[in-house]
Amino acid sequence: MGLTRQYLRYEPAALFGLVASARAGVAFLALRGEQAGCVNVLGQIRDVIEFVFWLWNWASRVKIILILKGLKQQVSFLCPSPDGLHLAVGYEDGAIRIFNLLNGESTITFNGHRAAITALQYDHLGGRLVSGSKDTEVIVWDVINESGLYRLRGHKDVITQVLFLKEKNLLVTCAKDTLVKWWDLDTQHCFKTLVGHRAEVWGMALLSKERRLITGSADSELRVWDLTYIQEVKDRDEPESKKSKGSPSLGAEENTEEDETLELDEHPEERIVKCSKVGSIMREGRDRVVTLGIDRMGKFLACHGADAVLEVFSVLSEEEIQKKLEKKMKKARKKAKQNSEEESERSVELSLQEEIQRVTNVKASSKIKSFDLILSPKGELKMVLLLQNNVIELYSLDLSAQMPQAVRVSKITIGGHRSDVRTLAFSSDNIAILSAAAESVKIWNRSTLQCIRTMECEYALCSLFVPGDRQVIIGTKTGKLQLFDLASGSLIETLDAHDGAVWSIALSPDQHGFVTGGADKCVKFWEFELVKDESSVQKRLSMKHVRILQLDEDVLCVRYSPNQKLLAVSLLDCTVKVFYVDTLKFFLSLYGHKLPVLCMDICYDGTLIATGSADRNVKIWGLDFGDCHRSLFAHDDSVMYLQFVPKSHLFFTAGKDSKIKQWDADKFEHIQTLEGHHQEVWCLALSPNGDYVVSASHDKSLRLWERTREPLILEEEREMQQEAEYEESVAKEEQPVVAGEMQGETGLAGKKTIETIKAAERIMEAIELYREETAKQKEHNAICKAAGKEVPFPVNPILHAYGNITPSAYVLEVFKKVKSSELEESLLVLPFSYVPDLLRLFNEYIQQGSDVELLCRALLFLLKIHFGQITSNQMLVTVIENLKKTTISRVSEARDVLGFNMAGLQFLKREIEAKDEVTFFADATEHFEERKRKRKKKEKMVLAVL
Repeated sequence: MGLTRQYLRYEPAALFGLVASARAGVAFLALRGEQAGCVNVLGQIRDVIEFVFWLWNWASRVKIILILKGLKQQVSFLCPSPDGLHLAVGYEDGAIRIFNLLNGESTITFNGHRAAITALQYDHLGGRLVSGSKDTEVIVWDVINESGLYRLRGHKDVITQVLFLKEKNLLVTCAKDTLVKWWDLDTQHCFKTLVGHRAEVWGMALLSKERRLITGSADSELRVWDLTYIQEVKDRDEPESKKSKGSPSLGAEENTEEDETLELDEHPEERIVKCSKVGSIMREGRDRVVTLGIDRMGKFLACHGADAVLEVFSVLSEEEIQKKLEKKMKKARKKAKQNSEEESERSVELSLQEEIQRVTNVKASSKIKSFDLILSPKGELKMVLLLQNNVIELYSLDLSAQMPQAVRVSKITIGGHRSDVRTLAFSSDNIAILSAAAESVKIWNRSTLQCIRTMECEYALCSLFVPGDRQVIIGTKTGKLQLFDLASGSLIETLDAHDGAVWSIALSPDQHGFVTGGADKCVKFWEFELVKDESSVQKRLSMKHVRILQLDEDVLCVRYSPNQKLLAVSLLDCTVKVFYVDTLKFFLSLYGHKLPVLCMDICYDGTLIATGSADRNVKIWGLDFGDCHRSLFAHDDSVMYLQFVPKSHLFFTAGKDSKIKQWDADKFEHIQTLEGHHQEVWCLALSPNGDYVVSASHDKSLRLWERTREPLILEEEREMQQEAEYEESVAKEEQPVVAGEMQGETGLAGKKTIETIKAAERIMEAIELYREETAKQKEHNAICKAAGKEVPFPVNPILHAYGNITPSAYVLEVFKKVKSSELEESLLVLPFSYVPDLLRLFNEYIQQGSDVELLCRALLFLLKIHFGQITSNQMLVTVIENLKKTTISRVSEARDVLGFNMAGLQFLKREIEAKDEVTFFADATEHFEERKRKRKKKEKMVLAVL
């Protein structure tokens, strides 16, 4: 039997050059009781660096980094808890994870949405979490019980914002379907819909102790709505109605009749809350609202559009409004001498623009993607802005100034590029990495991932290290070649190489020169030379143009063969032409691609050439006769870059489908897929020893992949890929229907996943083991009875591993290990044939008093989904009767214990409060007595002097 070829696995090693992904957002929070500093949370991509927490002390600007590892999907939303100890994170696949910020661990995972999370919000106590998604549904989660409560349906487009009301058990949601919906969480239905918007509602905020709602839409208006809670109005009007009943008169009867007609005519949706539009606040931006938010205290409102301006407004409190009204009344009394005092008071009112005043506009250095506000104890407003160009800016606004102006306090860049990296290169010693974008060239240390040089350049498209690794050459979009010296970080020379963009550059194998291809249909040959400057005594490196090859089409890529005899040129006419280097005579034409060849490479021995095209295919050709060995469907979008691993026939490809793939050019097999980027991968580079791969993407991240010593077996990879595809298909399947449940406004919070299926399988296996062991026990008892003596019973190895527990106890152990958030979905998948045994076991467990809350929750859910089959089964009647008795007694016992504990805690609370009050008054008395003694002493001294 022949030996199978062994491949080595490439693993993710690092992510660098990325400050934060623009989708996730930015948020302030207080971490570990830090009062002087502020922390902003930045969602980065995937699990190498998931979040970075920057702790800023505003005096010394100290930076502390905390890294949390998360899922493979991209972070789409962040929401800190009210206590600042937890962080809820929404992902692109609809999952939600809650991280503990003290230990950096994630213990709670919610799976309910089928698309990316677009909105998250805690209630004021932090016990509930509401999430909105691109799947148009809203789900309320119980954070303490780690389970889903219910799903709310009603919107027809992406949810953009969700808000809890503190005092009322109400929820407000808005979406791109132009609607704002009010939900009563007690009855779980939508009781009111605001239809006053003509376009998408992108954000909203509650102000003035939840008496006012502000919504932002696709225009320059911020619409303001007054909220009136009907119950409070009734409570306020009751004493007046009692007075009118006590002293009946004709006018009072007329009033009651009017009230009755009003109640009859009242809309049913306005029985809880009434919304009335007060007016609009005009923004300076003309485009849509991207983010609308307030600070924690509700004193400041800010919003921004798709530009670089953040507009900040101040919201007056009730006391400030009252003071302004009093001032206005005084002025009105002075002016209106003819009118009576009452009339003047009635006519004075504050306009909406006076209640919500514009403070200032903050101009950022680039487009704003997200922001957060916090009011510091010193009275300054702190603002953190996440920008589109991979930068975070921190601003401070001094509110005590007469004309407040925002001042930029700091800026976080961590050496990242401001635009997409379009070219990468490795130095010959495998240590330095070159990355170039539209504005700069950066040199990174591979081991420390620190940026060691930054040099300004024009829009870079291709690059290489000059032999010796002391200089680099950049080909630009304007057709120039720029030569940089790394020691000084300066631009040495600029040459006008091509009339169009320089698309490709390749170093000659003898390292004496290089070749460039451009959009001017020319291939130019260059040689290195040493020239002497007039200003300097020493010679410096320069580039000399030697030859030119004129072609009929734009040149997209050029590559030398390792022996420097052949030159391959990719043209815009979808062909690759091969020329002799010495005579520039035509040798071969490789045609077969349907779209232009964007990248290509020649292997180390010069026998194969691989070409990647915009038609998503990679073709492998022989360089001896130009025959196509194999055409591979490589990516789901254009193949952007291709490079052979040194001293092998393996090669890597990068595509616009955000994936990097490794291939075997001899066996024409796909070896491995490197997943990590979330947007188009523009380029990659392999180190000369083949141990490292670095890639750059449209998501602004640079990723480093390292070759391990772990062998990669293709059969196992195929099995893992099939399992992943099966899990994806399970997630995309239709959700099981609950008997008797209508597809209305509400539904179950969870969804069917591979975890819920595995949990149901574990429960089924445990019940089957229970059945087998029970049958064996009966047989054993019969044998012992017939033999008249005790025969040893063989112990099941699984039960022995759990400490020789009983089969019924083993079922309970398995049941307790099911995650709380997956319990309902696991029971929903469970076949009915296992339910009777489960009900009998539940009766036994509840009688013992173990895990009453969990078992009652599962029992009620099983009764709900299998009600028809359970009630029609005569054998289960006695079981249900017994369950009824045991559950009522046990639940009442648990309620009594809970009530006793609550009463005890309230008593302790009162005792502590009383003790604190006594201590406070004692301290105040001592302070008063001390002041009295000092005053007497001072008086005696004065008298003595006199």
